[in-house]
Amino acid sequence: MSKLIKSSAKEAIEAIQTLSSESCLDFLESLSEMIAQTYALGGKLLIAGNGGSLCDAMHFAEELTGFFRAPRCALPAIALADPGHMSCVANDLSFDAVFARGIEAHGKREDLFIALSTSGQSNNLVLALLKAKKLGLKTAAFLGRGGGKTKGIADLEWIVPHFGHSDRIQEVHMAAIHIVIEQVESRVIKESGQIENLDRRDEAKDRILHH
Repeated sequence: MSKLIKSSAKEAIEAIQTLSSESCLDFLESLSEMIAQTYALGGKLLIAGNGGSLCDAMHFAEELTGFFRAPRCALPAIALADPGHMSCVANDLSFDAVFARGIEAHGKREDLFIALSTSGQSNNLVLALLKAKKLGLKTAAFLGRGGGKTKGIADLEWIVPHFGHSDRIQEVHMAAIHIVIEQVESRVIKESGQIENLDRRDEAKDRILHH
């Protein structure tokens, strides 16, 4: 058991180190800028994935609509995860249509759609990206395993290299998502002049709740 734990820990560390690659750093900077521009235009994020990646999509959204590290205004983000919608569309059309239909319902030209997939092989995300592009939304994708059939569709993409196991790819995706959120939050605070000092979180919270 100890040998297995050490091996898994070593693999996880190696996977996370891919965040320091030039391709990842460029992606993180570009996506942070894309999100900031989306908000500047009055748009929102729509985020989707399957299984664990859908959980990551919800995590991504709640860190923006709530708080990440500092007090600031709520930022609009929706994870396409409503079970009523998903079961309705899957039953009446197909599971392949669940995210594309959500984008058709909620997407506007000023919005940004982000797809999360550790394999890049999910038909529902391929169709969602195509629908988003047809409607004029900007698109981005976090991928793995070579990118699969999703590779090359989004305006901006990053493919986690190597580490064929979905769990390792997902861990890297989440670390990258946190970095992007941190960058966006910092920029929003700086541009809006909101309080950045975490020691004053309670003071800021009271002000936000009473305004």
